[in-house]
Amino acid sequence: MRELGHERNSWRVSKHHVDLRRPELQGRVITFGAEPQQLTLNLAKSAIVVIDMQNDFCSPSGWLDYIGVDFTPARAPIEPVNRLLPELREAGVPVIWVNWGNRPDKMNLSPSVLHVYNQAGDDVGIGGALPGNGSRVLEKDSWSAAVISEMDVASGDIHVDKYRMSGFWDTPLDSILRNLNVETLFFAGVNVDQCVMATLQDAVCLGYDAILLADCCATTSPGFCAEATIYNVKQCYGFVADSSAVLSAMQAVTS
Repeated sequence: MRELGHERNSWRVSKHHVDLRRPELQGRVITFGAEPQQLTLNLAKSAIVVIDMQNDFCSPSGWLDYIGVDFTPARAPIEPVNRLLPELREAGVPVIWVNWGNRPDKMNLSPSVLHVYNQAGDDVGIGGALPGNGSRVLEKDSWSAAVISEMDVASGDIHVDKYRMSGFWDTPLDSILRNLNVETLFFAGVNVDQCVMATLQDAVCLGYDAILLADCCATTSPGFCAEATIYNVKQCYGFVADSSAVLSAMQAVTS
């Protein structure tokens, strides 16, 4: 019989027989401190979603830099995320990069989306060319939409383009996660109070478990925005933890 499908979600088929039993993923259970409660989970049923660590938000000459926003806080997740990802990959946890990368023709974008940071309609908004390098703002396959070079991206990682604050709206993210047989999501990236929070909220509404990795997230918004986000995640949506707690738990299991 032959495998049909992704290795984490496949049938075994032949000309006369189909075995519908999915592969039994080898469990690797970890327990670590989080808020509001300590967590135990199976890494074999988990994935990490890293959101918008891309040039337009995190690099000099990117969109935020052009419109006068201090982008340097958005670079805070680089070190903790890079420290965590190799360990997660080694444990078989899928790494999913979700970046804002619009269609060049912007046909799926409403005026309410285009209005963001271009309120008078006469500035360099979504799809406009940045004066410094000509890159099209938040456009798929552009420098603007690419993951910043400082991030640890591996060839086996998964990339998803998004077109709204949430990575689930009008994208294949949900289908990909279900095909990976994932139940629990770790969240990292920027901005924690905007795209990270919107994606996390949708994930919980779709039935996923959500863990916000506070040290792997950041925002260019005022500090109270991040505080409110962390409060709301703990209060209404899921859990908040530090990546160091996850790493310590993983090392304890393997030692």
